[in-house]
Amino acid sequence: MFNDIGALEVVTLVVLAVLVFGPDKLPKVIQDVTRTIRKIREFSDSAKADIRNELGPEFKDFEFEDLNPKTFIRKQLDNDELGLKEIRNNLDLKKEMAELTDAVHGRESASASSVSSSDSSGGSSSGAIGGSVDMTKKREIEERPPYDMDAT
Repeated sequence: MFNDIGALEVVTLVVLAVLVFGPDKLPKVIQDVTRTIRKIREFSDSAKADIRNELGPEFKDFEFEDLNPKTFIRKQLDNDELGLKEIRNNLDLKKEMAELTDAVHGRESASASSVSSSDSSGGSSSGAIGGSVDMTKKREIEERPPYDMDAT
């Protein structure tokens, strides 16, 4: 909880506590604060135990930290029953983007060139089904038909 407090901050807090409460009342205040923290912890532990008892044996492994949406989603994504790890491992966005960039610029990527070389060596490939699409060719601009205001 207080992992990021340094020695200088602790000394400052002690000096402020001595100045505010005085050296005579400071031990009593510290005892009161620790007693209050202990009671709050006992209350929360008993409330958790009561909730677990009321939920029944089906929710024996229920953790209250799972109610945090980030923790819940992280736990569900790490669950291997859905096969999400395999999908995540097989999805390579850099490779996909490189292939898309190569297709736009008219270059053949490594996987596309291996596919096209196997097509040309073993079998016949039709233009749309097995061949690659050349996106660099510009289509001829067709003339538009005249716009008829009365037809619309």
